[in-house]
Amino acid sequence: MTRTTTLRLGAVTLLALAFLMFWDVSNGDLKLARVMGTPIGFPLRENPFLVHVMHVGARDLSWLLVIGLFIAIRWPVGVLRKLATRERTQLALTVLVSVLAVSLIKHFSHTSCPWDQKEFGGVARYVSHWSWSVRDGGAGGCFPAGHASAAFAYVGGYFVLRRVSDRAALVWLGIAAIAGLALGLAQQLRGAHYMSHTLWTAWICWTVGFAIEVAVTRPNPFLAKGNRSLHASV
Repeated sequence: MTRTTTLRLGAVTLLALAFLMFWDVSNGDLKLARVMGTPIGFPLRENPFLVHVMHVGARDLSWLLVIGLFIAIRWPVGVLRKLATRERTQLALTVLVSVLAVSLIKHFSHTSCPWDQKEFGGVARYVSHWSWSVRDGGAGGCFPAGHASAAFAYVGGYFVLRRVSDRAALVWLGIAAIAGLALGLAQQLRGAHYMSHTLWTAWICWTVGFAIEVAVTRPNPFLAKGNRSLHASV
C-alpha cells in the first residue's frame, strides 16, 4: 500500500470515527429504540424470521464462510484464485481477528441491551457505553454488536482484493456492509442492540482490516537497508 493510499484510507477511517462520535452525543440510540420498543418490551423480540433466519441462520452461515475462507487458502475459487497464498491467508485471518476483537470488547463491556432497560420493561437504566466504570444494573456485555460482526468482519477483505481487482473489492465491501447493516437492523428491531452498537462494530472491523493491511504491506527497513548495501557494493 502506497503512502498516499494509506493516508487517504486513514482519513476515511477518522471521518467515520468523527461521525460515530457525533452519533453518540446526538441521543440517536434512544430515539430509534423508542420507535421500535414499548414500555412492556419489543414486539418483534421473538419474531421467527428475525430469530431463526436473521440471527441464528446468519450466524451459522457466517461461520461456514469463515471455514470456507481457510479452506480456500489451499483450494481457492473464483476471484480468490488471483490472490497469492499469503494474501488468501491474510483475508481469512482478517475476518477471524475482526470477530475476536468485537467479542473481546463485548466481554469487558458493562453496557446492557435495550430490552434490559427500564424504559422498555427491563431493570437497567440507560448509561452511555463510554461510562466504562458505571454499571447500569443489567446483564451488560451488549456493546458493540457481536451479531453484526458476522457480516462486518468481512469488510477487511476489501484491502486484500483491491490488489487484484478494484471492482471485486468494492462489490465485496458493499455486500459485507449491507449485510452488516441488515443484521444490525434486525437486532435493533428485536431490542438486542442500539444503532451505535452496530456502527461501532462496522468501524472496529474496518479498522482491524486496515491495520492488518498496513502491517503486512509496510516496507521492511532491514530489507531496504540490505538492498542499499548491495547496490553500494556493486
